Amino acid sequence: MQTVIEAIVCVLLLLGSGFTLIGAIGLARLPDFYMRLHGPTKSTTLGVGGVVLASVVYFSAHSNFASLHEVLIPAFLFLTAPISAHMLTKAGIQQRVAVSSVTRGRPDAAGVGASSERAQRANPDDAAQDS
Repeated sequence: MQTVIEAIVCVLLLLGSGFTLIGAIGLARLPDFYMRLHGPTKSTTLGVGGVVLASVVYFSAHSNFASLHEVLIPAFLFLTAPISAHMLTKAGIQQRVAVSSVTRGRPDAAGVGASSERAQRANPDDAAQDS
């Protein structure tokens, strides 16, 4: 039984450290601010969750009671990481942080003007009220 617990702890530690490594590499290698947010907020959060879950399993197996107070760490992290990433993104938008040319999902310059012209033609009453 002890070997099974240690194998589970090893797998959780490897998964957690792998996610953390991927997040750190993403933070170092991705080209712009918005893409770099994904490393710490997504994969590193899963990495910390895996390491803490391994700690919970290990210390629960070696003691007579379940060690659940460590679950507060990833719970707090899972709650705060998306909020902090959202706030950082909003600050980057307000500061007009430059976006890399390889970032996908952003409108090209021709598409922005065309879509705003279509919006004005679709609802001319709004344009008249703004004048």
